[in-house]
Amino acid sequence: MASADIGLIGLAVMGSNLALNIAEKGYTIAVHNRSAGRIDEFVAMAQAQGLANRVVPEADLARFIQQVKRPRSIIIMVKAGKPVDEMIEQLLPHLEAGDAILECGNSLYTDKQRRFDYLTPKGIGYLGIGVSGGEEGARHGPSIMVGGAEEQWKNAQPILEAISAKFNGEPCCAYLGNGGAGHFVKMIHNGIEYGDMQMIAEVYGVMRDGLAYGSTEAAEVFREWNDGPLNSYLIEITGHVLDAIEPRTGTPLVELILDQAGQKGTGAWSAIASQQLGVPATAIEGAVAARSISSRKQERVAAEAVYGKPAAHNADVTLEDLEAALLAGKIVSYAQGFAVIAKASEEFGWNLPLAVIAKIWRAGCIIRSRFLDQMSAAYAKGDAINLLMVPDFVVIMKDAHKSLRKVVAAGALGEFPLICLSASLAYFDSYRQALGTANLTQGQRDFFGAHGFVLIDREGEQHGTWPSTLGK
Repeated sequence: MASADIGLIGLAVMGSNLALNIAEKGYTIAVHNRSAGRIDEFVAMAQAQGLANRVVPEADLARFIQQVKRPRSIIIMVKAGKPVDEMIEQLLPHLEAGDAILECGNSLYTDKQRRFDYLTPKGIGYLGIGVSGGEEGARHGPSIMVGGAEEQWKNAQPILEAISAKFNGEPCCAYLGNGGAGHFVKMIHNGIEYGDMQMIAEVYGVMRDGLAYGSTEAAEVFREWNDGPLNSYLIEITGHVLDAIEPRTGTPLVELILDQAGQKGTGAWSAIASQQLGVPATAIEGAVAARSISSRKQERVAAEAVYGKPAAHNADVTLEDLEAALLAGKIVSYAQGFAVIAKASEEFGWNLPLAVIAKIWRAGCIIRSRFLDQMSAAYAKGDAINLLMVPDFVVIMKDAHKSLRKVVAAGALGEFPLICLSASLAYFDSYRQALGTANLTQGQRDFFGAHGFVLIDREGEQHGTWPSTLGK
């Protein structure tokens, strides 16, 4: 007889923590893993935490599925791409109409849409679920973004809401739309995360190379900032990272970490999606580029030998400037991310609830921050074209952009790379410029390709009479 409320396949760190979270909330969970040894390890872990009585381990896939009560919800936590498709094919012979597969890994949203379209005619529900918060979030309460079949969402809703993070008692979990909606939102969440992390790193670089701050001093600054407008998870952990000491050498750990950043693809996917939708997301693009540049360590070392090392400790900025610049940059990054989500909602017919998205990011997720409440309230009113036009953020930006401008200028003069902060400032300046320079671009396009242009004093497409440059 089926005894489990839900099933989970894939007991790596994230899957194990999610399963323990489910069991801790009072639900019985069946677990399966390709390697039976990993199942035994998980059972021992559950036993140590007093949760083994709510865990049903099963090494045989068919028997595992039979242990889950109908309509079944089966979570899969396997590597993105082909392994997910292979797992779906293995599950299909054992599932019945009304059952659902819940994919909780980081997959490209178009893959989610494809799988949704593939499974729907078979009567099998498919939920693409974005889970943010890392290992700790999975264990104690992540932010959960759900897309897919609404009926199957309702089946899984009590469990997903129970295991999610809570903000003032509200679950940070929501159904956002069909198909790939949930994973699209999670993808942009990760893109914003990339930008946020890069801007923090850039400010740290100015402190280190421009103000001669040691890691311990910088840690104290970030701790102080976390008590103000910049209050957020990433600012909080930055203080901890900078304060950590490597025990063998007694050296600040961050000073021993190789300066090459990894990436798993979600940032690049976000940048590509924004370009495809025609919505600028320069902070995300800059962050992806910065990580790519960081990976070219040998080239950077060689280039420094050729061009020389920048003079150190010459940044004409204050800590107050850096704090305000970082705040301005973060607001621009969020504004861009939400603009991409809004365009995707329109393009794909998802009707994504922007106010709800801001709400479920207030706890559990990596980009949780103090001003998400203000963002949610702005979108709830339904009159926010862009966050940069929301009165609360207009007040902040009118003052903070001056510091952002000062920091970016100091970076240019002092030779400190500020890819994201510079991109955020350029976006802000472009966004608020009533008369831009695209008139020249349109003239050029018409010159070489007869693409046409519109004149400000008349209707309809026009063309110029240009001189021939052939043979010159």
